[in-house]
Amino acid sequence: MKKSTIMFLSFCLAFTLNAKAQDSGNAHAKGTPPQVILTQLIQTSGLKEQEVKMVIVNFAPGEDLAAHRHPIPTFGYVLEGELESTFDNKVYRYKVGDAFYERPNGLHARTRNLSKDKPAKLIAFFVGDKAKPFLVPEKK
Repeated sequence: MKKSTIMFLSFCLAFTLNAKAQDSGNAHAKGTPPQVILTQLIQTSGLKEQEVKMVIVNFAPGEDLAAHRHPIPTFGYVLEGELESTFDNKVYRYKVGDAFYERPNGLHARTRNLSKDKPAKLIAFFVGDKAKPFLVPEKK
């Protein structure tokens, strides 16, 4: 089941990238194989009856998100702009085309759009129990 979940996520990511390329007028020539941009083994037992959620996250210029956690494995891909994320006390910078994985329950102390005049956008894939939320605000 783990292998099929990872293959499904890979397909979703390849589909998203192809749709984005077509949207911007840069469609690949017919027959070009998809490019793998992230491979991550999920060390989670009991993947049976798991749900995949794909979420588009839009950031206004200079927007700074409140602290939060994702209780389930998270995969991200930056579609537009440049973001800075403080995850478990480490600062990461992501630009268009960057992909990343975040383990469950890590603290997003800060996530912000680095541009003061351009929006940023990412697509996030969440894998977990249907009953679990994909985002939990951090209590102050």
